[in-house]
Amino acid sequence: MQRSFTSVARSLKGTRGFCTSNSDKIVASVLFERLPVVVPKIDPVVYAFQEFSFRWRQQYRRAYPDEFLKKSDARGKGDYQMDYVPAPRVTEADKTNDKRSLQRALDRRLYLLLYGKTIAAPDGKSVWHFPEKVYKSEETLRKCAVTALKSVIGDLSNTYFVGNAPMGHMVIQPTDNTPDLQSFKCFFFKSQVIATNKFKIGKCDDFVWVTKDELLGYFPEQADFLNKMIIS
Repeated sequence: MQRSFTSVARSLKGTRGFCTSNSDKIVASVLFERLPVVVPKIDPVVYAFQEFSFRWRQQYRRAYPDEFLKKSDARGKGDYQMDYVPAPRVTEADKTNDKRSLQRALDRRLYLLLYGKTIAAPDGKSVWHFPEKVYKSEETLRKCAVTALKSVIGDLSNTYFVGNAPMGHMVIQPTDNTPDLQSFKCFFFKSQVIATNKFKIGKCDDFVWVTKDELLGYFPEQADFLNKMIIS
């Protein structure tokens, strides 16, 4: 029994793969996001509650001597005092609606979309899509996703892939508008922008950095799925 089990284990070694039909392709897509750069504006309801809580606590606060309070006011004065000037929340890219710039919607998450030919494009036409690659001989789906993003932006030193498992997946099947489309399974991996505000993006006709609300408008048929998958 021990010998037969060992032989089976050896036969299985090196045949790693995914359980799927031969007709279905597997695609690794990357949800490449830029996190908020500035603190988002507080919701009016949240602000009102915080204001109420502060005033309520003030009724029962401990009274401190005036000498103690004056010392706290004098903190920071001297040779090392710095004048703080807050950066503008609305940038030039916001004013011109430049969606190719990362310097927009600083208090929101932005996501990269590409315009060009892709596996889901009907008749080879250009459509909006995420960075993606058909899984072939990569060791894992995550490595396939890394290759997909690298083929678009080149250097990955300013990126961070969140986890090893996909954040979601969906099955794309032919429709009345795309009867010749071959069905495939798409697995989404999340990657984030780290310490940069510009990428040299290639292998596409065009690209945009959009918020979640804007992104849903690019994919009306998958809007419900993407709205549940993307938490922002």
